[in-house]
Amino acid sequence: MIFVSEEESARLITHELAFSAVRAALIAAASDDSRVFPAVLGRACDPVNTFSVKSGSTAGLTGLKVGSFWSRNPEAGLPRHNSAIILLDQASGRLRAVIEAGRVNAYRTAAADAVAAELLARPDAETLALFGAGNQARHELSALRRIRPIKRVYVIARSASRAGALIRELQDEGLEAMPATAEEACRAADIIVTATPAREPLFEAQWVRPGTHVASMGSDAPGKQELPPQLFASARLFCDLPSQSTMIGEFQHVRAQIEAGALVLGQLGAALDGRIPGRVTSDEITVFDSSGISIQDLYIGQMIVDAVS
Repeated sequence: MIFVSEEESARLITHELAFSAVRAALIAAASDDSRVFPAVLGRACDPVNTFSVKSGSTAGLTGLKVGSFWSRNPEAGLPRHNSAIILLDQASGRLRAVIEAGRVNAYRTAAADAVAAELLARPDAETLALFGAGNQARHELSALRRIRPIKRVYVIARSASRAGALIRELQDEGLEAMPATAEEACRAADIIVTATPAREPLFEAQWVRPGTHVASMGSDAPGKQELPPQLFASARLFCDLPSQSTMIGEFQHVRAQIEAGALVLGQLGAALDGRIPGRVTSDEITVFDSSGISIQDLYIGQMIVDAVS
């Protein structure tokens, strides 16, 4: 059995590796060869601490990812989020590999954003509205800068100190970065990314201008919500996995409309594979919901194992 520690997986992960793994995983997830099972959401003895179990199988890979959120960890100098990927042996079902993947998970999440943006954001997109100023927001921006010429970043966050720290960091990197209201940022943005634990829309639909690409990265449990549902009727809609996105992702809030056919929800992997169109015109609004699927974890876990073997 192979064990990869957090320190080793963090040393090995890159945005390039994560992008490659996640792109392949999203295509696989849209095929008939993959299975993604319903996410299990739980709470620890202290109910403020939560965890999720996401499992699946695809060609040559079977396993699961356990993600945890321990809210008081920063008081002990530890990150709130942790993650572990477990790969099973195909012949025996025994443990084949265990990968501690806290940082890997942040790269994986950001890679899904970048893969979607490469297909759905306009090639000339250079202005980003970034909701959230935490660790994940930094990864989202880094991943996006690899595939789009981001020059300007508007930061919208509840914590002025965290927003200020992120803005200074981005300015040091040569970006034009500034705080903004949600309306100011959305009206100026080519890409809008939300990376928050919000439970109500962060902005209004009429603030989003034609040609904008919108990505919700934070909705991954019942009740979470970042985007205004009024936006969806005038946009083209995509997600990582429809069955999960309509249960715990952003599109849970319009599940009835999707099931009735009033809204059309496309699977990103099918668009990446050319079976459905991605962005068609420069002035359409595109929306991507990333609820985070197990196939992504299996692919990126295997790439980490390959790197240490």
